[in-house]
Amino acid sequence: QVTLVESGGGSVQAGGSLRLSCAASGRTFSNYNMGWFRQAPGLEREFVAAIWSGGTTVYADSVKGRFTISRDNAKNTVYLQINSLKPDDTAVYYCAADRSYLGRYSNHWDYWGQGTQVTVSS
Repeated sequence: QVTLVESGGGSVQAGGSLRLSCAASGRTFSNYNMGWFRQAPGLEREFVAAIWSGGTTVYADSVKGRFTISRDNAKNTVYLQINSLKPDDTAVYYCAADRSYLGRYSNHWDYWGQGTQVTVSS
């Protein structure tokens, strides 16, 4: 079992930045692929970024160049640095973990946090 707890969300103006954190506990963090997803009201949960256990990063096209995912295995934490925020980035951001899946489909990820709200005003 893996427990994930997100933090760092908030309300910001367009153009601002936030750093989201996801603290993991329960298993060997370094063995897990970690991802960030988001869900806006009325929309499906969508892939944002992922970092595999080996360190490879992947991003949704909509966030490339603005979002950066990273991990600190010593702290059992994955981060999402969000820059140049836009109102369209408003959503609940979720952290996910999986031992083996290397993909963007949310229903394949095993473990989820409760989410942290990001609200961007114009």
